[in-house]
Amino acid sequence: MTDKSILLEKNNKSGVAILTLNRPDQFNAFNREMVNLWADTLIDITSDKNIRAMVLTGAGKAFCAGGDMDELDSFLTMNMSERKSFLFDNVYRVMRQVHSMDIPIIAALNGTARGAGLDMALMCDIRIADRSAVFAESYIAMGLMAGDGGSYFLPRLVGLSKALELLWTGDAISGEEAAQIGMISRAVEDGQALAEAVKLAERIAKQPTEAVRMMKRAAVQSFSTTLDSHLDMISSHMAILEDSSAFKERVGAFQARRRK
Repeated sequence: MTDKSILLEKNNKSGVAILTLNRPDQFNAFNREMVNLWADTLIDITSDKNIRAMVLTGAGKAFCAGGDMDELDSFLTMNMSERKSFLFDNVYRVMRQVHSMDIPIIAALNGTARGAGLDMALMCDIRIADRSAVFAESYIAMGLMAGDGGSYFLPRLVGLSKALELLWTGDAISGEEAAQIGMISRAVEDGQALAEAVKLAERIAKQPTEAVRMMKRAAVQSFSTTLDSHLDMISSHMAILEDSSAFKERVGAFQARRRK
């Protein structure tokens, strides 16, 4: 593979994969080739049954600055149908692939994430950021709307009112403030986001795999189903998990401790 704009490191012992956006000189802004490689790499991770959790991060001083502005001229020469196709058939491959993945996905936000770069972080399950990292839904400055899922994910994280404030103003906020409003899970000391994300991913990867995956599925699907439908699904999942070797082993260990 000659294109190194995406780096993948797999640790089969811990069950954790680290996917790194690797265009540091462009603040990891993505072009067409990079975003398609990103989606292909996610497919590779999904097919690897040794991988039980994933960390997404950026090389250098940024997480992702969004789309590469060097491609703007060629983008503007497209007609409306071609521009829609560029987004739906290329950029949105990443979001569709992430949305279909059962394994936990943790974003380690080591620096700025703006526009589409922030949207790409919001689609992850958990976000851990350096305190000084800077986040902005900056589309409005170009007269655009959040084009890569921000208008879908952000209201679910921070509520509609705060989401609209950030979308309409394009205001930048720090990792500290992002944690306070629920955009990210927590802010850590600068330079520690990746280490903390990997530590959490390794901890989750040690949990029973099927329980972790069913838990994620249930939580995600809860946004688009009724309570009765949700409970019907949960009762089925619980019945399956209670027949698993992981459950039986842990019940046995618990009973052994009580008998002592």
